[in-house]
Amino acid sequence: MLDPFDRKILMLLQRNTDQSVSEIADEVGLSATPCWRRIRKLQEQGYIKKRVALLDETKLNVGVSVFMAIRTNQHTEEWSQAFVRAVGEIPEIVDVFRLAGEIDYMLRAVVPDIATYDRVYKRLISKLDIHDISSMFAMETIRSSTELPLDYA
Repeated sequence: MLDPFDRKILMLLQRNTDQSVSEIADEVGLSATPCWRRIRKLQEQGYIKKRVALLDETKLNVGVSVFMAIRTNQHTEEWSQAFVRAVGEIPEIVDVFRLAGEIDYMLRAVVPDIATYDRVYKRLISKLDIHDISSMFAMETIRSSTELPLDYA
């Protein structure tokens, strides 16, 4: 169970990992050493998986997000493992979710244009027998966040 200090530390780190421990400690109301110990403990306990830089998709020329709704008629362990391998080999596919309901998987790919997406699509279908893929192109990103709610921990 997280206490209010831990929650505030996590909130600050989710917003900006560039802050120094002393800056975080000041905002949380702790001295630097206990704050550093808490951060280390949160990492050891797996609350903090890793620290990364969030890159600008447009500057990297991958500003087109394509959502791929996939239905399969094969629900075997073999097919599932082949699917995981296949999507892992395509760097443009950045999110993969297994779903309940009519759609089995939802993927998000980032590409510069439709022609590049077509190549991604062809790579994927060359690796797997997929029953149906429906592609949807995002027209606008209204909200996208990496910050998780902390009220439930």
